[in-house]
Amino acid sequence: MYAVSPLRYPGAKWRLEKFIHSILLRNNLEGCHYAEPFAGGASLAISLLLRNFVSDIHLNDLDRSIFSFWKCVLSNTEEFIEKIECTPVTIDSWLQQKEIQNNKETATEAELGFSTFFLNRTNRSGILTAGVIGGKNQNGKWKIDARYNKKNLIQRIITISKEKNRVHLYQKDAIDFILTDGNQLPSKSFIYLDPPYYVKGQDLYLNAYQHSDHLQLANAVLKDLNRPWMVSYDNVSEIRDLFAEAKTTEEPYQLPYSASLERKGKEIFFLSPKLITEKELIHTSTRNKRVLDQERKAAQTPPDLVKKRPAPHQIQARTLGNGADTW
Repeated sequence: MYAVSPLRYPGAKWRLEKFIHSILLRNNLEGCHYAEPFAGGASLAISLLLRNFVSDIHLNDLDRSIFSFWKCVLSNTEEFIEKIECTPVTIDSWLQQKEIQNNKETATEAELGFSTFFLNRTNRSGILTAGVIGGKNQNGKWKIDARYNKKNLIQRIITISKEKNRVHLYQKDAIDFILTDGNQLPSKSFIYLDPPYYVKGQDLYLNAYQHSDHLQLANAVLKDLNRPWMVSYDNVSEIRDLFAEAKTTEEPYQLPYSASLERKGKEIFFLSPKLITEKELIHTSTRNKRVLDQERKAAQTPPDLVKKRPAPHQIQARTLGNGADTW
């Protein structure tokens, strides 16, 4: 699967589609309701929906900029597309959209939704508060429209809008969403939480967390969330400590993962207690699959005995053994 979200996000998770689908299959959750309390670009959710691996997706994001974008895509699709077609991708347009974003409290939903889209596609790494690609003088290697293929982006929006009856939007604090809407989802549901990074979160997210916020989130997930869940974080000691009380079993998983420079490094997954996962689960991109096939043929060794090639960036997943409600 390729990127299907119109938004660019540091470390977008659409590459985890095979990983999540495997978990859904092993736990009889295929066709479930799938929720993301920190939706952002929702690339993984949309990938799962378009492949019909899940029946409905529930996208929550507290930030009005992100919520307005998704609301426009789903509720005012034609007007939004027309705005994309008619707006020139220039520094003058960028300055206008930047002004709207700087005054989001007074902007209309339509204005803010498009501003979010425009800046996301023209700013470095898709970060709304970052500078424009190529600089204001446009003397950089890449220009402002380097990530702004109108035809391709419009097609993504059209594809998503056709599934709008299966997409449910929320604008709530993530913990409030977990404790209310999350716990009221159908029993056959799966919730994936991708909170702001513990380290460097202030640089990447509009609503960055403090330590107390991470602590509150961990408590809500471990003690109150009664649907199958998975949490991903940057792999740092503070986060491992927050989830330590629930770790009674630990099974390592390695997932080759090409992240942007802003999210370079290892991530760690925490899974709800009763989720069944594969002993070895590897993201089989076309390149990785070809490499593994070549290694197996050369070694003439059964696939389960081949030593897998180490990846420059890996994600470690851990299965938690207690500390959460059963489901």
